[in-house]
Amino acid sequence: MTPFRSLAAALALTTGLLSLPAQANPSGDPLYNADAPPAYAMIGDLLIARPLLIAGTVIGTGVFIVSLPFTLLGGNVGDAGQALVVEPAKAAFVRCLGCTESGYKRD
Repeated sequence: MTPFRSLAAALALTTGLLSLPAQANPSGDPLYNADAPPAYAMIGDLLIARPLLIAGTVIGTGVFIVSLPFTLLGGNVGDAGQALVVEPAKAAFVRCLGCTESGYKRD
């Protein structure tokens, strides 16, 4: 192999390898974000935030059931269910451990 071909092959390989990190997450989807939360955030989330969010989901479900006759008359059952049950449940069960926002946002 000539020195020119060796140099061209090395440059092509190097250029190809350098472009890989830029293509790792082309969609920008936070679900595939490589930045992991620190360990203390995961521990705090597991021991403090998740039990409070699960309790909030249970309490929100109870409040939703109690307020159901009034929300039926007002015509906003979906909004009340979303705010009192769905959003706390998403934060408790769908969000990754230690994350501040839910990474599962598919429409």
